[in-house]
Amino acid sequence: MKTIKASVIGASGYGGAEAVRLLTMHPQVEIIHVTAESQQGQIMSGLYPNLRSFVDQTMIAVDPQRIGRDSDITFVSLPSGKAMHLVPALLQQGSKVIDIAADFRLRDAALYPTWYKVTHSAPEYLAEAVYGLPELHRAAIAKTRLVANPGCYPAASILALLPLLRAGVVQTTGIMIDAKSGVSGAGRGGGGGFGFSETNENVRAYSVTGHNHTAEIEQELSGIARTPLRVVFTPHLIPMTRGIFATAYALLARQLSEAEALHLYEETYKDEPFIRVLHDTLPQTKATLGSNFCDVAVKIDTRTSTAIALAAIDNLGRGAAGQAVQNMNLMFGLPETTGLQFPGLFP
Repeated sequence: MKTIKASVIGASGYGGAEAVRLLTMHPQVEIIHVTAESQQGQIMSGLYPNLRSFVDQTMIAVDPQRIGRDSDITFVSLPSGKAMHLVPALLQQGSKVIDIAADFRLRDAALYPTWYKVTHSAPEYLAEAVYGLPELHRAAIAKTRLVANPGCYPAASILALLPLLRAGVVQTTGIMIDAKSGVSGAGRGGGGGFGFSETNENVRAYSVTGHNHTAEIEQELSGIARTPLRVVFTPHLIPMTRGIFATAYALLARQLSEAEALHLYEETYKDEPFIRVLHDTLPQTKATLGSNFCDVAVKIDTRTSTAIALAAIDNLGRGAAGQAVQNMNLMFGLPETTGLQFPGLFP
């Protein structure tokens, strides 16, 4: 049984630290390097005491040549706009790469100035990067050396709508997505008014009409529907630490009963190990906390001929590090549930 040598760039952030936590439980992984620019020289378990006696390595500065040589796989968990400067060197040194941020999610380099306010410095790699949602791109993920891990909002939103759009039972115009996130989505640094005192006992929308995840949602949903589409996407911050809840509204293209809609979801996801289709209850973030599961449900409002699709995930799990480990398993020919087959935390 070959041991996979893995490194995590950006291990001091929430997404990187969650990747480290999950990799410590993976039976075929050895963590080689953990890096942090702002916390270099610190012991990983000093910053994240839950990792004490599991990961007591010192966090080093980023050296893509060294890390690329030493690693079979490198997880890059940095703010958007940073990974594009490191990934070419990592790949050239022989390491496979999973970018947990957004630098390789969009296929069109021209979209980056619009949605991320940066000019892409490595556009030649966009064509080979595979969008890391196994329910859509499993075969391609298994063959690639570069995975663009989905964003947390897009993962939930796409999985909520996929069966309806693939079957062509909803219209491709007028789709609306209302989504809520816990505060860990803002990262360990927080800021921007995302701290406890601003969030506790408060709910608010942000980035209305301009959230950067809109671009990848539209890209992937257009691929499913086989026609260009646009969505109205509105994110909200709510007073919890972890979780994403997405509610998507789509007008029906033909008459559809709720039983028929649920059958579509069951058929679409019957072989998907991390999708749970709910019938007699609705998704809730607490049920997916700390796990790689996505709970989905669908309701049909016959009065308005609207499908209402709902999905709940852990934003640091299926929305980031859990999804990344699932992709790693596919890239190395392992069962994709390896190291991830455990329930969420409740309560």
